[in-house]
Amino acid sequence: MQLKKWLVALPLAMMMLTGCSVLEKLVYRIDINQGNYVEQQAVDKLKFGMTKTQVRFVMGSPMLVENGYPNTWYYIYHHTEGHKASVQKNLIVNFNNEGTLVDIAGDFPASDSFFEEIR
Repeated sequence: MQLKKWLVALPLAMMMLTGCSVLEKLVYRIDINQGNYVEQQAVDKLKFGMTKTQVRFVMGSPMLVENGYPNTWYYIYHHTEGHKASVQKNLIVNFNNEGTLVDIAGDFPASDSFFEEIR
């Protein structure tokens, strides 16, 4: 009789210890996208000397423009897929005091034609 109790108690104890993690994997979690979705194709269209209006036309409105630093725009994209780890991609666009594009940085490289003449 004592053996039967242990045969029942042991699986129950195991389920109590691992129950949350097992249950969490069974529950559906939606994908969550936040911020500006940036593609390399759009970044390749950016050219040195573009105005803020032109950059906004190509990339959309920035996610963040800090007070006191209006010439630095941040495009931030955060993606969480179900139970997987989150992924964040950043693009930082810098303008000079005249409001023309001088540099881009972050997870997306500038195209080879970044310094070519704007047409």
